[in-house]
Amino acid sequence: MEPRLNYPAAAPDAFKAMRKLQDYVADCGLEHSLIELVRIRASQINGCAFCIHMHTRDARAAGESETRLYLLSAWWESPLFTPRERAALAWTEALTRVAETQAPDSDYEELGRHFNEAEQVKLSLLIGVINIWNRLAIGFRSLHPVEETV
Repeated sequence: MEPRLNYPAAAPDAFKAMRKLQDYVADCGLEHSLIELVRIRASQINGCAFCIHMHTRDARAAGESETRLYLLSAWWESPLFTPRERAALAWTEALTRVAETQAPDSDYEELGRHFNEAEQVKLSLLIGVINIWNRLAIGFRSLHPVEETV
């Protein structure tokens, strides 16, 4: 796979605006661990290796456990995620797959049990932002760093 385009260089003002939105959601008051779980899960759904690589490293650096990272792709089957995290992950899946799910009432109702209205908006923006990053990285074939060997 070869990169197609250096999108930050091609449209620096667009990239700067995207970074501002990214900075907002990173510091919006939601828990850092929750933010990283949402970023990773959306990136898993979208198949974005660049973002999965970045955000699993960030999550580990912030103290996230390897076990939870391994189980994130099947979070609904694991008791290791809190009810608040589960509601956020369900909402992440609903909005990331919105064409399929239509954001079900059941997911929205569960979201409301664990997040106030402002947090619901912030979480939804976070989900939207990571989905945009995924589309940029996948569309322009951004390559993650290759530093580990298997």
